Amino acid sequence: MPHLVAPSLLSANFLNLERDVAMLNESQADWFHLDVMDGLFVPNISFGFPIIQQIRGATDKILDVHLMIVQPERYLERFKKAGADIISIHAEACSKPLEAFKTIRGLNAKAGIVINPETPVSVLEPLLDFVDMVLIMSVHPGFGGQSFIPGTIGKILAVKKMLQNRENEFLIEVDGGVDLQNAGLLIDSGADILVAGNTIFASADPQQTILRLKNIR
Repeated sequence: MPHLVAPSLLSANFLNLERDVAMLNESQADWFHLDVMDGLFVPNISFGFPIIQQIRGATDKILDVHLMIVQPERYLERFKKAGADIISIHAEACSKPLEAFKTIRGLNAKAGIVINPETPVSVLEPLLDFVDMVLIMSVHPGFGGQSFIPGTIGKILAVKKMLQNRENEFLIEVDGGVDLQNAGLLIDSGADILVAGNTIFASADPQQTILRLKNIR
C-alpha cells in the first residue's frame, strides 16, 4: 500500500481555517490529522468538538483524531458524533485501553494507540490485536514545530517486526518533526502514514509539499 500523508491542522491558520481546509481538499493529502489537547495530559490546549464538527462539514476526507487528553474514554462517543473516523488514545492516558478500543470500534470508528517518545514499544504487545493503527510520537506531544527524535526509527522498526506473524493488521503512523529530509527513512523503516504540520503549512506551496511527501520514494 502506498504511504499516506496526513497534514496536522494544529499548524493551520485558525483565522483562515476554511481556506486551509479547502486547500487540503484540493491537495493530494489523504487524511486530516486533528490534535486534541486538554492542558492536563499535555501542557497545551488546542480545540475540541465545535472545530471538528466544522471541519467534518467541509471535507469528505478521513478525520484522524489524536486525543492527547486524560481519561479519553469519557468522550469517545462525542468525538465520533463530531465526525471522527479514527480515534487514537495514548497508552499513558487510559487505564483501560482495551475497553476504549471496544467502544471505538462499536461506534464504527477505527481505533488507534499512541505512545510517547519515552514509552517503550513493549507496552503495545498486549494491545495490538485490538487496534487498527499504532501512532508513534517522534516529538514530545503538546506543541508543533519540534525537532524529530532520531530514536523513533528504532521504534518504527520494532513495531513493524511486531506486525509479522500476527493475524490483526494495523497501520503505523508517525507524528512529529516529519519533513522532506526524513520522510524517506520513515517510510523505509515501516511507516504507513506521515503526519506533517509545519513542514506543510509553513511552506511556500503547501500543496506542492504534500505532493513531494506523497512521492518521496
